[in-house]
Amino acid sequence: QVQLVESGGGLVQAGGSLRLSCAASGKIFSVNAMGWYRQAPGKQRELVAVISSGGITNYADSVKGRFTISRDNAKNTVYMQINSLKPEDTAVYYCNANVLPTWYSRADDYWGQGTQVTVSS
Repeated sequence: QVQLVESGGGLVQAGGSLRLSCAASGKIFSVNAMGWYRQAPGKQRELVAVISSGGITNYADSVKGRFTISRDNAKNTVYMQINSLKPEDTAVYYCNANVLPTWYSRADDYWGQGTQVTVSS
């Protein structure tokens, strides 16, 4: 079994910063892409940022320049530094990882339980 544990969410004022962390643990042979999604009330879940095992990144246009995704492969952990927060960034942020449990297994996506980010105006 693979588990993703997220941390770093909270309540901040507009213009503030947060750093989210997500650590994968359990039966892991290798971790492929990892990413962050978010879901605001009444809206669908959207991709915020993704990073490949080799460090290639992609961002949603709405967060480009403010959010930075990174990873530590030795720790199976993905991070997201969030700067210049806006009220519209308020959402539950979910970690996602594509994991190969063993070398002979099929890779599957796993999700964290989410961490709340609330930005006050």
